[in-house]
Amino acid sequence: MPADTDTAPAAVVPARRTASPWVLMYHSVAEFTDPAEDPYGITVTPLALEAQLLWLRSRGLRGVSVGELLRARAAGGGAGLVGLTFDDGYTDFLTHALPLLRRHGCTATLFVLPGRLGVDNVWDPLGPRKSLLTAEGIREVAAAGQEIGSHGLLHQDLTAAPDDVLLQELRGSRDLLRELTGTLPEGFCYPYGHLDARVVDATRAAGYGYACAIDPGRLAGPHALPRTHVSQADGGTRLRVKHLRHRVRELRRAVHR
Repeated sequence: MPADTDTAPAAVVPARRTASPWVLMYHSVAEFTDPAEDPYGITVTPLALEAQLLWLRSRGLRGVSVGELLRARAAGGGAGLVGLTFDDGYTDFLTHALPLLRRHGCTATLFVLPGRLGVDNVWDPLGPRKSLLTAEGIREVAAAGQEIGSHGLLHQDLTAAPDDVLLQELRGSRDLLRELTGTLPEGFCYPYGHLDARVVDATRAAGYGYACAIDPGRLAGPHALPRTHVSQADGGTRLRVKHLRHRVRELRRAVHR
């Protein structure tokens, strides 16, 4: 077990003026046939995920965890790497996503909720109920070489949380994951993608080396990394457009720094 410290390895954090890497955002990997079964668009089938991983390889890219990606960039590499993230910690990551990641030589970051072990996605009132990993399931994912990050304790909008709740969501979830896996998580993911300057500062102060958002705007940086949502409909053409959109966004951001 690592030393009891709230500071993530400095090598994880890229320079603030470095363009953000391309990071893909997934949630659930499961079979479904009717889009009405997935009103929030959080599910891709195993077949779609495999096609997307193959598309990355066809472009000379490989999916890796965000921690691995940022360490490679900090060392001056990482040109052919793309971040893969899976939010919420669904049980189907273990049953459907992990075998495909292994088959294609990829790793990923799984952002989990240690305050909701073994229950379901109660925060999605219109979506189908999806089971969340148990403590043993999280340990199995970590043992398989995948990165475990925190998604907070209960999937709350942190911008609306008072300071004491915010601290518990950040530090409390980090401590619980250390107890579960034996390692302090380097990464955090903002529930719903909601963040503001107070939340970003608190995340940094809680000891995380990086944090993932969706579209953080002017707050973009190591603790507010933008991500690209990937859906069931994203074949090669749509992924190519999303990759180009990411590159254009980063060029514009560099101009306005």
